[in-house]
Amino acid sequence: MSATTAVLKAETRLFTREPGSLFWVLAFPSLLLLAFGLVPKFREADPALGGERALDVYVPSVVLVALITASLLSMPGALTTYRERGVLRRVRATPARPSSLLLAQVVLHAVAAVLGALLALAVGRFAWDVALPEHRLAYGLTLLLATLAGLATGTVITALARTARAAQAIGLAAFFPSMFAAGVYVPIQVLPQSLRQVVEVFPFGAAAQALDRAASGSWPTWTHLAVLVLWTVVLTAVAVRWFRWE
Repeated sequence: MSATTAVLKAETRLFTREPGSLFWVLAFPSLLLLAFGLVPKFREADPALGGERALDVYVPSVVLVALITASLLSMPGALTTYRERGVLRRVRATPARPSSLLLAQVVLHAVAAVLGALLALAVGRFAWDVALPEHRLAYGLTLLLATLAGLATGTVITALARTARAAQAIGLAAFFPSMFAAGVYVPIQVLPQSLRQVVEVFPFGAAAQALDRAASGSWPTWTHLAVLVLWTVVLTAVAVRWFRWE
């Protein structure tokens, strides 16, 4: 336990010295929401969105941007760099275990993603008067399940990529479809029903819909929550099967 704690402390210090990761995970979602709010049309009620403003609809999607960035780009890049440089192999010669390093990275990126999400909620509230989630228990549960599914995706990318450059390429290939599924490019509410059903099969699409329902005071559908749980279980099993320490 002391070795794991030491690894976590060391990784925390290293993580806080990475301005790029901190910016994209913590600051970028809030800056994106601020930019959306500068568009006058986004601050007006839209009949196509049931009378809501585009800003109100975009907040659950922007909340997921922190998680998408942390799980698909930041964490796989860090872990594959460690493996490529032989760090994971050398850790075996210490009292710590390579799994401790993996656990530390997962915990750090989970915390960073949640902080980025909370910061985006605060910016939406104080900058653009976006209401806070009405069903906070459901919102928190959905965010937790989405975090688990996102980080499981990141571990699969780490398992499949042999180099940091390959991890970046795979992460970017998954990043843009995930942003679309989360409703960042186009609100899910205005998509055709058939396309919306396809999007909701994927973790970030299901998470965006569940967060939107929780924000409006409703409990998310069990289908959306089940999608998140199923993706977490399947992706974790894939990562465990194919993960390489060297």
